[in-house]
Amino acid sequence: MLVLMETWESIRDFVGTGGQVLYVVAIALFIMWVLMIERYWFLLAEYPKMKADIVAKWDARQDTTSWYAHRIRDAWISEASEKLDERMLIIKTLVAMCPLIGLLGTVTGMISVFETMATQGTGNARLMASGISMATVPTMAGMVAALSGVFFSTRLEARAKMAKEQLIDSLPHH
Repeated sequence: MLVLMETWESIRDFVGTGGQVLYVVAIALFIMWVLMIERYWFLLAEYPKMKADIVAKWDARQDTTSWYAHRIRDAWISEASEKLDERMLIIKTLVAMCPLIGLLGTVTGMISVFETMATQGTGNARLMASGISMATVPTMAGMVAALSGVFFSTRLEARAKMAKEQLIDSLPHH
């Protein structure tokens, strides 16, 4: 319980240093990771069943060479490909948005610095430092969030592409 309270206090201090924009970065990061975990779950647990079903239906067909059979094969591959690519655009958009949200924090932090300079003058370095940290911390948080998303979303895309190619290879047509 003590560890949880200390962790919560550290998060609160970090948000206090970086400003309210960090909540938006955290929400974007949370949604991004929930979607990526769902995609990994689909690739590892659901897609193999779907692939086995498609391959079994193809193997059960007597006609695999006609124009009609090729259209059925293409339709099944297209459906599987669509399922593999689901939510990838949202994930990639969230990855791209994280640094931009961080830059929003930079702008709000710099506004705070300029406001301090306008009201207090440039002599109070302590007040200006809080605005500068408010300007840099969200940018760093947005970049870290984006970096984790770039790595894992790229891996997801590669796995989905490989799964699609394996499905195509599993449905021979002559």
